[in-house]
Amino acid sequence: MSTSQKTKIRIEKSGKRVRAYLGGRLVADTTGPFLVWEVPYYPTYYFPEADVRAELVEEGLGKRSPSRGDATAYTVKVDGAEARGGAVRYTESPIEELRGLVRLDWAAMDAWFEEDEEVFVHPRDPYTRVDVLAASRHVRVEVDGVTVAESSSPRLLFETGLPVRYYLPKTHVRMDLLEHTDTVTHCPYKGTAEYWSVRAGENVHEDLAWSYPTPLDESRKIAGLVCFYSEKVDIFVDGVLQPRPSAR
Repeated sequence: MSTSQKTKIRIEKSGKRVRAYLGGRLVADTTGPFLVWEVPYYPTYYFPEADVRAELVEEGLGKRSPSRGDATAYTVKVDGAEARGGAVRYTESPIEELRGLVRLDWAAMDAWFEEDEEVFVHPRDPYTRVDVLAASRHVRVEVDGVTVAESSSPRLLFETGLPVRYYLPKTHVRMDLLEHTDTVTHCPYKGTAEYWSVRAGENVHEDLAWSYPTPLDESRKIAGLVCFYSEKVDIFVDGVLQPRPSAR
């Protein structure tokens, strides 16, 4: 891993095979991707230019980065499918490692694979760990003073850099106070989540609880359990009110 003292950008070469697709067509395929931490929370993939299979049509100057320098934006074209602004290059970057690499916009691609497993939202950070532990702590969740869940057999999820999350069995949740919504989110470590709003008295709090019906392997112990947005509810653990974490 290298870190520029001037730019504070972390760069690390990965040993994974990484592929990106657009319109069902292969855009890039490499066994030597680079992980670049453009933000502190997670990395993005950069591909060696030789491993990009699609045509890159120059659009002009892209957004300038204080750390990476001037970007050139490209339209990605492959077998009739195209994504405007789908790629950028920093050919004159002050960071030498980036000059021969291509950054594909994650959202502009239809699918990403690490080896043969599809990954969602962003690349998995090799320094992020998810631990799910069974516990006997007494956890109680209040919304506007109304107890909406209470359990002495929670699962505690510890994810690097994030607050502890308390996952409770549905039988220990006032599901009659929960209203299922259409919201769906994706996590590269946990999978696809469904959401509920919570009705407390006359107030309805949107998307305050979620669950992973079929989580990814590393998080399979939270399958079907319900978690509440601890930044917005009151959670008591063994009778002690927990401080609300700050939203990131």
